[in-house]
Amino acid sequence: MTAGPDAARTRPGAEGAAIRTHALTKRFGAHTAVDALALEVPRGTVFGFLGPNGSGKTTTIRMLLGLVAPSSGRAEVLGEPMPRGAREVLPRVGALVEGPAFYPFLTGAANLARFDAADPLTARATCRARVGAALERVGLTHAAGKKVHAYSLGMKQRLGLAAALLAPRDLLVLDEPTNGLDPQGTREVRGLIRSLAEDGTTVFVSSHLLAEVEQICTHAAVLRAGRLVAQGTLDALRAGARPRIEVRTPDAAAAAGVLRGLGLHVEPAGPGTVVAVVGGTADDGGDPPAADGPPGAPPAEDVVAALVAAGVRVRGFSAEAMTLEERFVELTGEGFDVAG
Repeated sequence: MTAGPDAARTRPGAEGAAIRTHALTKRFGAHTAVDALALEVPRGTVFGFLGPNGSGKTTTIRMLLGLVAPSSGRAEVLGEPMPRGAREVLPRVGALVEGPAFYPFLTGAANLARFDAADPLTARATCRARVGAALERVGLTHAAGKKVHAYSLGMKQRLGLAAALLAPRDLLVLDEPTNGLDPQGTREVRGLIRSLAEDGTTVFVSSHLLAEVEQICTHAAVLRAGRLVAQGTLDALRAGARPRIEVRTPDAAAAAGVLRGLGLHVEPAGPGTVVAVVGGTADDGGDPPAADGPPGAPPAEDVVAALVAAGVRVRGFSAEAMTLEERFVELTGEGFDVAG
């Protein structure tokens, strides 16, 4: 480490994954909260860790930060094994997990000063400058002298972000970072995350909000009931969304037979409507495909021609790819909050 109170502690030339796990598992009694997780977060990305509430996201983060020991498997953060490498790794990591905790009768600035004092790598002489810069970056300069018990939930969330940003970081781990923020605060936090990524910081964002991931992330992983069901760039996840065909016809049974003959899988639909998709569905009991997905559906005109040739009366026809929201619902079997 270089001397000097504000020397950067990042390693911009470092290569490889910022986070990598191998069969990482956590059990609480008979319940498996995280099951054989194989996660890889490239350096310099904004990585969305997405899944419904209760899917194991926070437990994973706690293992990554050395707060909880895994039942089996291993995790590496910034190239070091955790929790064994915590002394080396944690000074290079900023984190906001399960909401910030502060002394309620101290001011925001005083709370940050206490956080700063706990860092053995910073100089006391420049504490005030670091605290002021962190408060300014999250838009809390005006509330620096206000006691935290008078802060709103959103202000406390911003203060937690400020605590994570007191020193330069290689990796920032944020668990539901916009929780409690109003729309303007949410936009500001998104802008802050983007600016951090532009400066070379890897940002790992856990969220159940689809809009959060779509608007700020370059990569994502999807967790379902503790198991990883897809990961990759957002473009790769979108590419894995299966094309869907909808036919409106009075000859539903005949249409379903034609679509199956074309290699499509028919899904339940309303009267007079047949819906089919590429890849395994409840029709064959298969699991949803991974992010690379199966090949695309036949051209729409070929499907229509096959229906007409079979004597199916077609009253309406549409062919479209799933939205990213539908793709995530398919992967998890549960809905996502889409508001941001």
